[in-house]
Amino acid sequence: MTQTVSTWLVIVAALVAANLPFVNDRVFAVVPWQGRKSLAMRLVELVVLYFAVGLLGVLLEKRLGQVAPQGWEFYAVTGALFITFAFPGFVWRYLARRR
Repeated sequence: MTQTVSTWLVIVAALVAANLPFVNDRVFAVVPWQGRKSLAMRLVELVVLYFAVGLLGVLLEKRLGQVAPQGWEFYAVTGALFITFAFPGFVWRYLARRR
């Protein structure tokens, strides 16, 4: 797998994972949840999925070579990007009008 393919795989995984808590009422899209999930539950799920995608990125980076050390700035930027990726799902769940 080339570096370009790995990069796109992580970006697509992040886009899917960021919207996953908002498009269904199951926990991590697997475990059934009685009733509707609260916003707090969805945000906890979002944080866990952020770290899961980060782990995928580290594993792919390790497979390609040496893992580069990251500072707090990296996590601040990737966290903001992950939240930005979650915006369409949030809008669909909470802001879109349904007929």
